Amino acid sequence: MTPATLSFVDPFDLPEWVGAEPVTWEAEHGVREGHLVHGRLTGSGGEHPCDLLAVDEAYPRPVADADSRARVHQAWQHGQVELVEYDGRLALAVPGTRFTADGVLDALARLAKAVGAPERQVSALLRLGG
Repeated sequence: MTPATLSFVDPFDLPEWVGAEPVTWEAEHGVREGHLVHGRLTGSGGEHPCDLLAVDEAYPRPVADADSRARVHQAWQHGQVELVEYDGRLALAVPGTRFTADGVLDALARLAKAVGAPERQVSALLRLGG
């Protein structure tokens, strides 16, 4: 199977409230369960899907093509995170194959930076399993 070519998203295409007010990212299932963690951002402005995607997972098929992976790694190396559309949903694309609590928090801090919000405006609700 051919790996996906990721569609990159401009952070300023997100709803304005994501960068203008406190938001919470909530996992829909355990963050240690794989390379894709479905989640959502919520705030007083509403709710917006926002998943976490580890782009280096290669089994049973590669998650992303080589060019997309290189772009994600480059952004991460520079303290940024790439926003992508994956399976029709917004996702934060990060290097690696799985997530830890620290990795989730790092990705969310980089999201705050991308939308021009202070890190203190972003909180996370993690789930350990199912």
